[in-house]
Parts: sequence; structure tokens; C-alpha cells
Amino acid sequence: MTENPTPSSTPDHVRDRINTAQPHTARIWNYWLGGKDNYPVDREVGDQIRTLHPGIGDYALADRLFLGRAVRHLVADRGVRQFLDVGTGLPTADNTHEVAQRIAPDSRIVYVDNDPLVLAHARALLTSTPEGRTDYLDADLRDTATILEHAAKTLDLSKPVALMLLGVVIFIPEEAEALRLVRELMKELAPGSYLVLSHTITSPAMPDVDAAVAFWNEHGTPKLTQRTPEQVARFFDGLDLLEPGVVSCSRWRPEAGDTLPDEVAMYGGVGHKH
Repeated sequence: MTENPTPSSTPDHVRDRINTAQPHTARIWNYWLGGKDNYPVDREVGDQIRTLHPGIGDYALADRLFLGRAVRHLVADRGVRQFLDVGTGLPTADNTHEVAQRIAPDSRIVYVDNDPLVLAHARALLTSTPEGRTDYLDADLRDTATILEHAAKTLDLSKPVALMLLGVVIFIPEEAEALRLVRELMKELAPGSYLVLSHTITSPAMPDVDAAVAFWNEHGTPKLTQRTPEQVARFFDGLDLLEPGVVSCSRWRPEAGDTLPDEVAMYGGVGHKH
């Protein structure tokens, strides 16, 4: 693991926003996925969380595989060529544009995140095919107007767009606000658009997950909010849910060779706008 995952070319105003002394969700997630963009403090807390809940790495992997399956399905079977990926996280293998453009090189993707470390690595998200296009916006999920205004420079919002919200709504603690933000974004997308969303759940069957999240919220940033599967399903109200509905990410259209547990505490779904 590198001890300095921030590129040397990172501007000072971005570098100053990166707190290497406090563990951060995106970097811990990166560590669990086997990435190198994390610091010792992230690895320490990541290991402590894994001690509390040994299966946590499976959740990170399940979420990543869910992204790939959803994007492949939308591109290959639904004809989607535009993606708005909010809460992008640190670049890793098979980012949204790589999965989409592998099937349809003319796909266009706009990435959005407010993590300065993601911004420092944004060039890895801008390696588009010549036929397509990618862009990156440093912004918060709560700033829906800015997101949509910027996205319109790359995407044609009069045509279907897949809104990707993987593991990001968990950072909005108030349920009413979280629902409002998702609906504000979907409202401005054309009929035929899709919502792809994943979220950490709480369940009586998984008490160790609650303990791991409590530990994280005591030591890390930003704080996480768990929701029940029923609460996660509410984000898809007014949309047509694609089969198999809102389920454990490991059970959303699994593919040959998958070895993940049948049930992980990361639930996801894909909804279609009329």
C-alpha cells in the first residue's frame, strides 16, 4: 500500500481539503476493494470494522458487482447511453464509463463527488473512448440544481439517463431530505430514465452490521445512516422496479462465477421512469 495516495500534481486547494489523520469512508471502501488510495488510518479502522463484522468486504464487492451488472443490463438490454453517477467514490476497476463504453463506445457519463481525494484522482474517470465522453463535477448530492446544470453540458437531459446513486444516500441522515433529493434529480430526467440505487441496511438478522456502523460513526467521517429494506424501497416510489426488485446486491441478477454470500447488508435496485 502506498503511503501517499494523493497525486503529486494535486492542486494545493484540493490537497488542503484532504484530512489524512481521520479515516474516510471512500478510502476505507477503496481498501476493502484492494485499492491503493488509502492511508494507514483508513486501513487501521477498516481492519477494526472487519473484526467486528468479517463479511464487510463482501458488501463492498457486492456493491461494485451490482454496479457492473446494472450498467451492463441498461446498456445492452435497455439501450441506455447516458449515466449520471453521483457519489462516484475513488476510481477502481470497472468504473461506470468503462463498463458502459465497453458495450457502447458512444456512451456519455458525468461523475459527481464531493470528496477531495476523488477529485485528485478524477483524471482516471475521464479516460473516455473517442466516440463517447466523460466529465467530473466536484459537488455535493444536496446541490441538485448545480448537478443538473453541469450534467446538461455533457448529457442530453431530454433523452433517458441512468441516475447512479450507489452507497451515497446513506450520508443523508434525514429520510425526508434523502427522498426529496432523489426525487428532485429524477424529476428533471426524461421519461425512460432509470434510477440505480444501493444502500446499507439494518436488519435484526445482522446485528454485527449495526455494531460495525456504530463503530464507524464514532471514529470516521462522514457519518452513515442505515435504513431498513422497506425504507430503501421507498426511493423507488413512482418508478417501475426491474426484477428482482430491491434485494441484497449479491442477488440482483447474479452472474456465473459469483461467489458472494446470498445475503449482504447492501441492498440495491433499479427503477424505470414512465
